Parts: sequence; C-alpha cells; structure tokens
Amino acid sequence: MGGLLSGVSFKEPTTVEDCDSTWETDSEPEAPGRGGRAGARGAGQGLEGPGRGSGGRPGAAFPDGPLSGDATELTAKPKRSFYAARDLYKYRHQYPNFKDLRYQNDLCNLRFYKNKIPFKPDGVYIEEVLNKWKGDYEKLEHNHTYIQWLFPLREQGLNFYAKELTTYEIEEFKKTKEAIRRFVLAYKMMLEFFGIKLVDKTGNVARAANWQERFQHLNESQHNYLRITRILKSLGELGYESFKSPLVKFILHEALVEDTIPNIKQSALEYFVYTIRDRRERRKLLRFAQQHYTPSEHFIWGPPRKQKSEGGKANKKPASPAAVHNSCISKHKKPKDSKNISTSGSSASKAVEEKKVEPTKNGEGNEQDEQEVNCDAVRQNSSEKSSDADTTQHSTSEEIPDTSDKKEDTSYSGKDDGNQNNDCGGPPGTTDNAEMALCS
Repeated sequence: MGGLLSGVSFKEPTTVEDCDSTWETDSEPEAPGRGGRAGARGAGQGLEGPGRGSGGRPGAAFPDGPLSGDATELTAKPKRSFYAARDLYKYRHQYPNFKDLRYQNDLCNLRFYKNKIPFKPDGVYIEEVLNKWKGDYEKLEHNHTYIQWLFPLREQGLNFYAKELTTYEIEEFKKTKEAIRRFVLAYKMMLEFFGIKLVDKTGNVARAANWQERFQHLNESQHNYLRITRILKSLGELGYESFKSPLVKFILHEALVEDTIPNIKQSALEYFVYTIRDRRERRKLLRFAQQHYTPSEHFIWGPPRKQKSEGGKANKKPASPAAVHNSCISKHKKPKDSKNISTSGSSASKAVEEKKVEPTKNGEGNEQDEQEVNCDAVRQNSSEKSSDADTTQHSTSEEIPDTSDKKEDTSYSGKDDGNQNNDCGGPPGTTDNAEMALCS
C-alpha cells in the first residue's frame, strides 16, 4: 500500500493559512453582537510532528496554561503555531507523501488489541490494562509507554517500541470486532481518568462522578493535553470520527463557560478542534468558543476579517477647477435669449467684482472662493474678446445651445436665480444675466 504514493509529490504547506481551510468557504465579517462578544481570527498545542508523536512540543507558540505568578502571561495574546497547524493538516489529509514502511502482515497494533502480544517495553497485555489499570490513576498518570499502544497513529510517538499504523492494518482493525470492543473500553478508561464518562453509542459525554478531583488534576497536568490530542487522532483513524466533536465541545464548555479546566482552552482551540476532519464541525465549535472566550479580542481562531473600505470620501481626489466649471455648466445650463447673451464685457466684469465684495452666506465661503476663480478666468477670457462687440456676440452665441426650438421667458423665478448664482459663486438674489452666461 505504501507504494501507492511513492510516485506522487505533495507540496508541503509553508504558512498557517496554507494549513487551515476551516473558513475557506465560509468567510464572514466578525459580528460584535454574536454571543455578546467580538472575535478576531484562526488553527492548531505544541508540535506532534513526524518523529515526535504526541509527546513532543517544540515550536509551540505559547504554554497551554498561564504561568503562575506571571501577570504578563495572563494577558498576552496567543499566537498560531505553524508546527501545530502543519501537523494537524497532515493528519486531516491522510499524511500526504506518507509511505507504509512495514509489511502488511506485521500487524502488531491489531495483534496487541487481540490480546496476542503485550505492549513493549512493559510486557503487559491489553486485558490486564483494561481490568487492572482501570481506576489506578497513579499508574495511568506516571506511565508513559502504554498510551502509544492503546491509541496507535500513523506517526511515530515517544515510545519507539510502538509501531505506526499502516493503511492495511487500519482496515483490518475496523473489521475485527474483538479489537473494536477493547478499543472503546480503552477510550472509556481514559475518559474516566480525565473525569469524563461516555453516555451513549453516539459519543456523547458528561461529567463523571469523580469530575471535581479529576478536573483539578487535568487543569494542572498539561502533558495530558498531548494524550487527548493522540486519543482524538486515533479515534478518527480507527472508525470513530463522530466521537470527536462531542468530546471537544464538552471540553470547550468546561474550559470557557464553567471555568473548571481553564488551562486547557489553548490546547483545545489549537489542537483538539483541528483534529476534526469536517470543516463544518470545526466552524461550529469555533463559533461556540468565540461566544465565550475572554478576553474576546484575543480570540484568533475565528473567520478572517473582510477588508472594509475606510474613508471612501476622504480617498476621493479634490475636484479640479475645470471639473467645477463643467459641473456648473451641467447643472444650470439653460437656453437663453440672444438679448441676455449680448451683454457687454464691462457689465459682466462689474457684476463679478460686486460678487467678490459681498459677504459669503451659509458657510460656503471656501467653495465660493474656488468658483469665483473659475468665473474670473471666464471674465478675463471675455474681456480679451470684448474689443469687438460683434465678434464677442458671435463667439458667445456659438457657445450657447441653439434656442430656436425652445423659448423660455427671460424672467426666471427667484428660486432658479438663487440656485444659479449660488452654484456660480455669487450670493442668492443676484440676477445679472451676463454673470450667468459667463459662469455657464
């Protein structure tokens, strides 16, 4: 089976974003109203990378819980661990580029669960573990060689006597009822060790009778968080993927809502959630966590923020004088009688000069100053042509649309005059037609 992937080259992810597809099809803006808290953004406890298994934690960006007496750790914003994200990415994607190095008939994990061989190096059979170690919390706490045999993975752990699962062995394991029955009993034994009990065949869990004592121990013994990560992974490998979400949801509830095991919340969000292969289930769990996480601004596992356009109006370039002049024309160009157009340049100049003297109205001084500059430019151009009245009249009539088909009374209403003069830079009430012609 290992030869299937020998000819396939898989490109390794290089960033946390490459490793995490949780929000890939469900990007959404963060809603401050959700659950009364706002979130930030989010994947994966320390490293369980190749060669380390569930025992090592190099590359972890932060400890699983606050360091006693260190106020800085209590408020420091957590960071995503690339090593954690990459490790769980490989797990969820069935270990790309992985090769089964053992022969198919070397089914040591299956034979152990069939009570054929003991686990090494202790030499203890599975039946003895399930019957005599159950409830012996001291032994379960301090022995570090059994966990790799009880919950095998397709990666090497700290116990080098334990062998990785192979794809062939996984299929054979799922078909062996005896092995599956003992596997579920081992899961229940470890849940009880953590203060949790399995309540039904669908994987739902609840507090065990001894939960207070065991939760206090779990909150303080952070190496057990690595064990939980291994257990979750093994559940998925051996046909119990559906058992993961109920356990992770229970742990998040106890950590974030009940505050009974607060030190586990970072491992739960960085690791436990990301052992789940269904991204929809991961989103549900992360939304639940976001509602209850404190401080809310430190929640880094939510959907990525959508880029919001800020200061749309501020980003607009100021209008050029030509644009203002064109705006004046487009808003207030109206057909006029030739009488109104043939006004002399001197009258227009006088009207423009009077506009400059009159006080500005309604706080529009700045805008009117800019528009006066435009009207002055028009006035200067008109003055240069005023030496020949006929020429001026002819050129002006060419700039004004033909009014032969539309006749309009020269006496405009007060409202129209006010609007025209306001837009052209003059105060309301000015009715000089020559000025209107120049501005237009």
